[in-house]
Formats: sequence, structure tokens, C-alpha cells
Amino acid sequence: MSEIDSNPFADPEAANPFADPSVQQARGGQQTGTGAVDDYNPFAEGNQTRPTAGQTIPPPQPAQTQPAIMQPSNEPPPYSESSAQRVDTADLQKRQEELEKKAAELQRKEQEMRNMQYNERANNWPPLPKFCPVGPCFYQDFSVDIPMEFQRTVKFVYYLWLFYVIVLFLNIWASLAYFIADSDGGATFGMSIVWFVLFTPCSFICWYRPLYKAFRSDSSFNFFVFFFIFFFQFICTIIQCLGVTGYTVGWINSLSTIGKSTGAGAFMLFISLFFSICAVLMIVMLLKVHKIYRSTGASFDKAKQEFSTGVMKNETVQGVAANAAQGAVKGMASQYGSNNKY
Repeated sequence: MSEIDSNPFADPEAANPFADPSVQQARGGQQTGTGAVDDYNPFAEGNQTRPTAGQTIPPPQPAQTQPAIMQPSNEPPPYSESSAQRVDTADLQKRQEELEKKAAELQRKEQEMRNMQYNERANNWPPLPKFCPVGPCFYQDFSVDIPMEFQRTVKFVYYLWLFYVIVLFLNIWASLAYFIADSDGGATFGMSIVWFVLFTPCSFICWYRPLYKAFRSDSSFNFFVFFFIFFFQFICTIIQCLGVTGYTVGWINSLSTIGKSTGAGAFMLFISLFFSICAVLMIVMLLKVHKIYRSTGASFDKAKQEFSTGVMKNETVQGVAANAAQGAVKGMASQYGSNNKY
């Protein structure tokens, strides 16, 4: 039997590890403990853990648990109505009335803007009194017609025109003083009246109003008109301030007259200085307006298109063109009839 239980593949010369005396001693010490375990029968009669007949083991009950609720450490303070929340009925009524007044004011201003935009606006310049038989000829309102960013420029050009008109008026008196001091100043005095009468309305119509219209409607054509005429105005002002001819009061005539009459020469020098200031301001504004014009994207092609569109929409031009066309048709018809006779 021992031969059958032996391992046929074991090495016969290998030592048996369980044959070691220390292992045998340890194994002998465990015999007592293992015997008690081997003899224990959990199903014996005297076992207390064995259930008795008819006794059932209840199923395990699930643990009764509750969700965790965070309890506040401190109670919130009691609610109290602040003074900012106490709104009186009278205060609400007052605010409602103010809002209604503002809404009515805005509606009135909007209606005025619509009326000024779509209806014909009454002329208000020049500001003449009501008893005057001649009424205003132009409408001018910077806050309505001119955009906010260009109002300062247009107003400055308007004040420059006023300053130029005042200088032309003072030039009459300086020319009169020159005529009194020197008999050769008669032509200068006569031309000073012509400059004032002619240049005052022409300068307003020919270069100030085109500038006003250019900024009002972003018109390239009016910009070109302003540049062309305002440049010649600058040249005329240079001639007036220098006095290169006998028809203007300038630096040359003033310096030649101051030896004959100190008062007349000094007065003429002041007028020459004013003309020089006008010339400097004109060239400055010419360059500034040209810079604004280049920044707006206007061009000469756009100016030509505006001019052609404006000419074709003009009723006078349309009437002249229609009459010319009718005359040409009638002439061709009469010529064709005379040729048929022969």
C-alpha cells in the first residue's frame, strides 16, 4: 500500500521535508488542538446554536435609517421692512406724473422734428425784424441740420464769414482815411464800397452756403464748389492784405501813408492786420475741411453723379430740355415736308 501511495516521479535520493525533527515536534504539538476541532459536531444534541424543532429563524430586518438633514446652527434674523421699502402712495403718484410729463415732452419734440423734416421749414436768416418789408432768405439751424461732430467746424466758418464782412466794413473807413490823407486814395475808397457790397452776399452764397449744404446732406458736389470758390476767396484776401494795387488797403499802402498821416496810416495798418488774420484762418479752414472731406469717402465721381442727378431733377432744366426737344422735332418735320415737295 505504501508503494502505491508513494510518488513514482519523486527522486528516491531526495530527503523528505516532513522527516525533519523540528517539523515532527511542531506537528505533535498541534495534535491536541486539532483533535478538539475534529470532534466538534455542530448538529449534536447539546449544541446550543442548533435551532429546535418548530423554531424558525426570522429574516434579517433592514436598518431603519433617515436622510441626513443639516440643522442650521443659528436661526435667521426676523424680517423687518427697511425704510427704502416704505414707498408712499403720494411719492408713486408724483413719479408717475413726472414720467408722463417727460413722455409728452419727448413726443412733442419728435413731432417737431418730423414737421421740420417733411414740411417746408420757414426761413430764419438773416434775422430781420418783422416790420422789415424783406423777409429772411435762408434757413439755418446748426443743431438740426449739421451732425454733432461737424457743428463746430461749420460754426467756425460762419464766424469767419462774419469777421470778413466786418473787416470789409472797416476797410471802407480806412480807405476814406487814406483818401483824406492822400488824394490818390479816391479809387481805393470807391473800390472798398464795391468790395463790401459785392463780397458780402457773394461770399455767403458762393462758399459758406455750399459748405453748410455739404455737411448737411454729405454732398460731394457742394464740397467741390466750396473748395473752388473758397480758394479764390483766399487769393483775393491775400491781395487785399498786401495792397499791391491802388484799389485795396494793405501793408504797402499803409506803410507809404504812415509818413504823410500817422493816424490814417495806423488805421490802415490795423485793417491790413485783420485781412492777414482772415487769410491765415481761411487757409487753415480750407485744409481742415479738405481733411474731413477725404475722411468721409467722397470723390469727384460722386460729385459728378450728384450734379447730373440734380440737374435732371430740376424742373427748369427739364422744361428747357423739353422745349429744345420739341423745337428740334418740329424743325426736322418741317425740313422733311419741304424735301417731299420737291
